Amino acid sequence: ITIGLITGKSAEVSTALVESAKSGVNHAIGMAGVVAMWSGIMRLAEAEGLLDILTGKMEGLIHFLFPHIPKGHPAETYISLNFAANVLGLGWAATPAGLSAMEALEQLEDERRAKGRPAAAPGTASREMCTFLIINVSSLQLIPMTVIAYRSQFGAAVPTAIVLPGILATAASTVAGIIFVKIMGRRP
Repeated sequence: ITIGLITGKSAEVSTALVESAKSGVNHAIGMAGVVAMWSGIMRLAEAEGLLDILTGKMEGLIHFLFPHIPKGHPAETYISLNFAANVLGLGWAATPAGLSAMEALEQLEDERRAKGRPAAAPGTASREMCTFLIINVSSLQLIPMTVIAYRSQFGAAVPTAIVLPGILATAASTVAGIIFVKIMGRRP
């Protein structure tokens, strides 16, 4: 803005600011709609037992990554759904499940404290929470739908050209995240 004012391009700066604000509002509204839709789909899938099937399919992976979550705990379901949404590149859809997973993991810590078992101090992230966050942020994606949609929206010649680099980058970040979590998990 300062450079634009100094160089006498205040009209272009004003136009860019208005267009950026308009674009930001459009993206925010679109994101809110997608999050609401996937939250509803998650509730329907939960009511129909589909989340239990998904959790069952991912049980081995979940228990490898989160050995301290008891079998059948609600956190398993939300973590499984979050992972599935991230693998499909639906980061916006993963958000509601991720928030629910963190709430379930906090409830697990409350249950541990209530039973006098070792637990993270209130207000402190547990190992499971840290593990979930690291893996969620690394976000293995086989089909980066969000990026493909943005590339298409902004006129990329081949919006899907990001698929192979996306798979390689997210696979590397996820493997690095899992190795880090397993090494740090051995520390007291």
